[in-house]
Amino acid sequence: MNAAKRTLRVALYVRVSTDHQTVKNQQLELEAAAQRHGWTVAGVFRDQGISGAKGRDERPGLDKLLRAVARKEFDLVAAWSVDRIGRSLIDLVGTLQELHAKHVDLYLHQQGIDTTTPSGKAMFQLMGVFAEFERAMLRERVNAGLARARAEGIQLGRPAKVAGDKAKVSKIRADRAAGMSVRAIAAKHGVSIGSVQRVTS
Repeated sequence: MNAAKRTLRVALYVRVSTDHQTVKNQQLELEAAAQRHGWTVAGVFRDQGISGAKGRDERPGLDKLLRAVARKEFDLVAAWSVDRIGRSLIDLVGTLQELHAKHVDLYLHQQGIDTTTPSGKAMFQLMGVFAEFERAMLRERVNAGLARARAEGIQLGRPAKVAGDKAKVSKIRADRAAGMSVRAIAAKHGVSIGSVQRVTS
């Protein structure tokens, strides 16, 4: 197994969020790890002063790395920490899936994750479960927010045009004259609160 590890070509990915930070320490740590494992450093990819919240299209270093992975230029990608890859578990698992589709492994120095090992592969499977949980929680929060907005009479989507619809304007004005609230009128007629305010002011 050690002999197999010595043949691995590793790409190092380093990233810092601001221009005041340096990627040098991350790179030195990863180069030392590669030497300990007997890996050959075949490329270093850097994103300097770029937040992990940015997508691949705004992270040129990550984009170049993943294009090189697609060409099978490496056997393994090494990063200093999980948050260097992405800010969320979903981002991380998405990147991992791209790597695994090309049979490229991942080494995360700070977390001690190495998918070239059986325990590392098991950890990857576990992260996939938690990423799906994160997606489900996000969907639940979004749906709860939409339901709350509807309950409060907030118009979702593109507001309907009111000014040109004389019949609707008359109904809105009648409801307002009867003492109905602006929010309730907006919900009843499927228009924005601003539209009700404009035609009843």
